[in-house]
Amino acid sequence: MDFTSAAFWAALGSIILANIILSGDNAVVIALAARSLPPHQQKKAIFWGSAAAIVMRIVLTLIAVEMLKWPYLKIVGALLLVYIGISLLNEEDDEDGEGHQAGGMMSAIRTILVADLVMSLDNVLAVAAAAKGDTPLLVIGLAVSIPLIIFGSTLLLKVMERFPIIITLGAALLGFLAGEMLLTDPAVSERFPDLTHTQINIAGAIGAALVVVVGLWLQRRGQQARQRA
Repeated sequence: MDFTSAAFWAALGSIILANIILSGDNAVVIALAARSLPPHQQKKAIFWGSAAAIVMRIVLTLIAVEMLKWPYLKIVGALLLVYIGISLLNEEDDEDGEGHQAGGMMSAIRTILVADLVMSLDNVLAVAAAAKGDTPLLVIGLAVSIPLIIFGSTLLLKVMERFPIIITLGAALLGFLAGEMLLTDPAVSERFPDLTHTQINIAGAIGAALVVVVGLWLQRRGQQARQRA
């Protein structure tokens, strides 16, 4: 690994650029997961959630090519994304003491890790291709990406505070990704080899609608229950 060569810096730039472009949906879920925490805990959750997700992504990148061949893995991931999207949309902004807030931060970090793991299954292939088998280069590139992802998540968090509709759109994005993942699982592709890109997009749209409808229904039901109490 020659730090003075143009090839090194070109490959490093490719890894960072690919990771930033492909991490837009990850930044959304990080901001969604942290939004209900107190301001001082939001920064901690975003930092530790992003850092841990990057470490996990490095490991995942090294084995992703083989993992993506496993049948039913993406189906499980799709169901997890639907669950996370509905949960984030239905999340209540409770702040009833330090104990609850600390638990809230750990819960947010867990959500970030699980969602990042699921959504990175496809993304890491592009990053791995940019690294061309150079593991140290891969680690450096993903590590440099951490502050950029944190900045994007922090910016999204501020926008969500001003425009709450983005929370619903973020949850819908998770549902859309879930629908796409479901139809691109090897087990589904083998059974239905002629699926078109349009059909996959329709599955994504159905997933987005499902998350939003169920999430808002649960949210409304919870509000009615609190009003009756």
